[in-house]
Parts: sequence; C-alpha cells; structure tokens
Amino acid sequence: MEAGTTITGPQFVYVSYIRTSPEQLWQALTEPESTERYWGVALRSDWTQGSSITWEVAGVTIADPEQQVLVSEAPRKLGFTWHTVTPEFGRAVGAADEEVAAMAAEPRSQVAFDIEAMDGMVKLTVTHSGFEPGSAVLAGITDGWPGVVSSLKSMLETAEPLTFS
Repeated sequence: MEAGTTITGPQFVYVSYIRTSPEQLWQALTEPESTERYWGVALRSDWTQGSSITWEVAGVTIADPEQQVLVSEAPRKLGFTWHTVTPEFGRAVGAADEEVAAMAAEPRSQVAFDIEAMDGMVKLTVTHSGFEPGSAVLAGITDGWPGVVSSLKSMLETAEPLTFS
C-alpha cells in the first residue's frame, strides 16, 4: 500500500472494466451513500491518508482506529486496512461463530483500488493482501469481491446496483 511496501503471502486480485470516469468511480468508492447502495456497507471517512474509516453494515457500526486510509490519491488510487471482525458483525451478516473467531484472530489485511482511465472507461484493479496461508478472511473476500465489484459496475453503468439475497 505505502510506497516501497512489499506484498508477501497470498493475495486476491480482481480486475474489472467499467464504463465510467475515474472521478465517478472515486466518488462511488468514497461516498457512504454509494457504497451502501452497491455493497450494503456505508464507509465513512474523510479519505485522507492516516484517517480512520467507520464501517456501518446491517445495523452494526464498526469503529476502530486501526481501520485506516493507507493511500488516497484521488482519483487514481485508494487503499485502506480491512475492518475489525467483531461478534456483532458476524451475527449481523449471518456468519458462523467459528468463522468469525477465525477471522478475528488473523492479522489485519489491506485492500487497494487502482483506477486507470482507458478511452471512455476505467480499469479497476482491486488487490486485497496481507493474508497468511489458510486465511478465513481470504476465503470470505474471494467470494465477496466479485459480487461487490459487479454491483458497483452495474450501478455506475445502469444506475442500478445488483441485489444479492
């Protein structure tokens, strides 16, 4: 995330091409009303490097000073630490207690959004890293990120996010 940082261990990378501008994509990634529409999570921050991020999901607020913006270079790159996994979060999203405990015991991971303008569209690369082998968080986000990014793409291109039950 930070300049000179070397990524080791397993990571998840997902690339999507979205018919939008870098500025519109940045807005969708950083405005709580937008993130809540396509992701179901309101992310609240002033999005400056070092600032905290509060997650609001399924009626649960997750505020932790370790949830921080690592990189903020509008509208090209955004990176932050992943949220704290709490029992309340687990109950709110219907996760099994054992899964929540395994996730909570792991070191905090990081996610980066690289935004590249390309002739009327944007290439979005999501890189989620900082996992140890066998990571429960990695297993969860591997299923999660494709749906989140697809819903984001749909919202930006058609004004309607996808809905998942």
